[in-house]
Amino acid sequence: MKQFSTRRLAMAALCVALGVILPITVHSIPRAGQILLPMHLPVLLCGLACGWPFGLACGILTPLLSSLVTGMPPAAMLPAMVCELAAYGLISGVLSQVIHTGKRPADLYIQLIGAMLIGRVVYGVMNALVFSAGSYSMAVFVSAAFVTALPGIIIQLVALPPLVLLLEKARLLESPYAVAA
Repeated sequence: MKQFSTRRLAMAALCVALGVILPITVHSIPRAGQILLPMHLPVLLCGLACGWPFGLACGILTPLLSSLVTGMPPAAMLPAMVCELAAYGLISGVLSQVIHTGKRPADLYIQLIGAMLIGRVVYGVMNALVFSAGSYSMAVFVSAAFVTALPGIIIQLVALPPLVLLLEKARLLESPYAVAA
């Protein structure tokens, strides 16, 4: 089990690094960051692949380090981003421990969709409380969290479950359905 803990730590560190590097690349295209959600991918991957403690840490560290190193997200958006990404990492990790249908692909999609929905609710609550208290409407929330972000949501749904399955097949991650030898 210690071997897999080391692997999880290494995977989490890789996810944090990707969470800093991917947005740099994506933000070279105007508005692409809000559309493609490059920081969300590695945080969700970390939660799904490594569990909630690593997912939570990745969700907190990624925007903090990115902000310090690159200035993205800007300081004004940082608290909301930390809360949103921490929710993604935490919830995807918690759901990866409790959802076991017997079919790994189904597990991953349920875990991912659950984390994405709860993370977006956290995003909406943070924006309503921090940025636009009193003027943040349901229409603005739906537009920002789902309509504008639709390409990023699709990328997450298409890329993350197969990536986790591939990493498990390559034995770089422990599968929850692995047979003990």
